[in-house]
Amino acid sequence: MAASGAAVRLDLDGRPIQPLTICMIGAGGFIGSHLCEKLMFETQHSVLAVDVYDDKIRHLLEPENGHPWSSRIQFHRLNIKHDSRLEGLIKMSDLVINLAAICTPADYNTRPLDTIYSNFIDALPVVKYCSESNKRLIHFSTCEVYGKTIGCFLPKDHPLKNEPEFYMLKENETPCIFGSIDKQRWSYACAKQLIERLIYAEGAENGLQFSIVRPFNWIGPRMDFIPGIDGPSEGVPRVLACFSNNLLRHEPLKLVDGGLSQRTFVYIKDAIEAVHLMIENPERANGHIFNVGNPNNEVTVRQLAEMMTKIYAKVSGEPSLEVPTVDVTSQEFYGEGYDDSDKRIPDMTIINEQLGWNPKTSLWDLLESTLTYQHKTYAEAIKRATAKPAATS
Repeated sequence: MAASGAAVRLDLDGRPIQPLTICMIGAGGFIGSHLCEKLMFETQHSVLAVDVYDDKIRHLLEPENGHPWSSRIQFHRLNIKHDSRLEGLIKMSDLVINLAAICTPADYNTRPLDTIYSNFIDALPVVKYCSESNKRLIHFSTCEVYGKTIGCFLPKDHPLKNEPEFYMLKENETPCIFGSIDKQRWSYACAKQLIERLIYAEGAENGLQFSIVRPFNWIGPRMDFIPGIDGPSEGVPRVLACFSNNLLRHEPLKLVDGGLSQRTFVYIKDAIEAVHLMIENPERANGHIFNVGNPNNEVTVRQLAEMMTKIYAKVSGEPSLEVPTVDVTSQEFYGEGYDDSDKRIPDMTIINEQLGWNPKTSLWDLLESTLTYQHKTYAEAIKRATAKPAATS
């Protein structure tokens, strides 16, 4: 339901929340679509939605359906690399949210130049326009900026290896440790770290008001693409969509280097609530870098595969494969130049203290919600795509 007749909403300090005009770059993506929904359904803010594609937000853009928010969202189809209209849209807004990025690990090796340009060079004008026009910026970075943990350099049986100070990732303390230059997997992390440093410098020298978001594996419906169905046949999406694609096609899930890397996962709807708090509490959010993740939802990639296999069998009613997983090397899967981090566990102190945010959804529940959506959305399409044509005489 829209918020049109609702009582005045208050921020965390009891002040009335004024409607904002938000320029959202990358509004048509996974995170952007959920954030647009949140803003349309629950607030009176307006969105200038900037993207090349609108598939994931088309349901919000159809005025013939008489949505009460129709006048509060406008779609602007443009590529921020080449379009002079971007500066004007930023000047029209109160707040800019930049979600645009190449953020698929398979691309970091095969398209390192595009990755660096997308995440650093293409973001430069956005930061410049915000600084020059005195517009607040919420910039989406990544947990990849932390790189490897200090603990991964300790011997396997070292008594300190499991001490939190050697693996817990803290926004203002943890160093960023990347692999060597020939490991092009770090092209993304380095570009993201450099744009963070530039934003921070703009704040220090020119007074830019900013918040930086470091997402830790946000997952849920509409995440990523299913190869050959709503994305390129040869593409390799991120882990959740990769595994979903295997499950939908009744193929073993591929575990890169044994699936030993440890990750945490947070439900998109929990994470969007954190961004919503940043939007509406600028005095608490400005100048901060925020980890947004769920340290309680930590598993190895192998354990994630096992959970998804069980849950998909439950939601689809289809039996699991006798051999549900297969091990592959990172070189086989990603090609030369791949490297990985061992753990990504976010320290949540800053976002809890500043915004009072904590994630709520368990890993099992968020995977069940997501796989239910994946099965409902894609199962029939994959059956049609993989059906063998009838033999002709």
